[in-house]
Amino acid sequence: MTRTLSVEAQSWPINGSFTISRGSRTQADVLVCRIDEAGKSGFGECVPYKRYGETMEGVAAHILSVGAAMEAGASREQLLSLLPPGAARNAVDCALWDLEAKSSGRPAWQLICNKAPIPVITAVTVSLGTPQEMAQATRDKGNHPLIKVKLGGEGDAQRIAAVCKAAPHARIILDANEAWTAQSLPHLMDIAARNSVALIEQPLHADNDAALAAIERIVPVCADECAHTAENVHHLLDRYDAINIKLDKTGGLTAALAMKQEASRLGFAVMAGCMVGTSLAMAPAVLLAQGVAWADLDGPLILAKDRENGLVYQDGAVSPPEASLWG
Repeated sequence: MTRTLSVEAQSWPINGSFTISRGSRTQADVLVCRIDEAGKSGFGECVPYKRYGETMEGVAAHILSVGAAMEAGASREQLLSLLPPGAARNAVDCALWDLEAKSSGRPAWQLICNKAPIPVITAVTVSLGTPQEMAQATRDKGNHPLIKVKLGGEGDAQRIAAVCKAAPHARIILDANEAWTAQSLPHLMDIAARNSVALIEQPLHADNDAALAAIERIVPVCADECAHTAENVHHLLDRYDAINIKLDKTGGLTAALAMKQEASRLGFAVMAGCMVGTSLAMAPAVLLAQGVAWADLDGPLILAKDRENGLVYQDGAVSPPEASLWG
């Protein structure tokens, strides 16, 4: 029976606002790809990201551009050559995984994991603000074991101190989203070390991170904006200690699993990360996150409301998806 492909744009309000070094937003705009075949429907969600030159309209057009190939029965492996890495390929790839699981009656995890997946400790995010605002937001997280802190450049020394004081028992990840400079890096890294920060994510711009190779990284540094696919991971060996793998960057779970394998082979620690989306976007990433050093899959917790049958977040962990959601 012929497959059909469709795409739907959706907006999900954020609980308040979400602020990083590049700006603020009050809603998550996502695209949902649906592939129907023989009475079964597979779904995949992606988040177009301006930082990588993506728009809702452009990504939707890219998804629809492979409609004929999907109708002809193209596989996930063939999709890798039909679309480049990015949000569009992610949505289609994850829809194909979901469709395969529903059509075969076998959960997706059986094709990925050596054993049944388990809940994964995930970071929860503290949005960028004043040191006082961020300290209060950190206290509001309660006793969460892993907290990710968005930074913005000027004033970050005070933000780091305030947040770490507010959560003395949590592991802290600092995410500068490329807002630091080569000049500020040694000082801010020293402050991070003195506050027992566990990880610093993408402190420098992806095009200007050579300084990371020239200093002692007294706190491990994780690549995000400069790490997209398995093919470019080896270029980061002299500058980073960990790699943040996001399905919207790699272009789907298929490519993300290959990137995870390559990053691990090269000796990097691995983080499974996300954009701000619903549980449908996080579900495949929970399978990717099995066995990684870090998980940052709190997108649905940032929203005012998640979709039905969403992932379960409890005691600092996110559980694997049920079949009613994905996979």
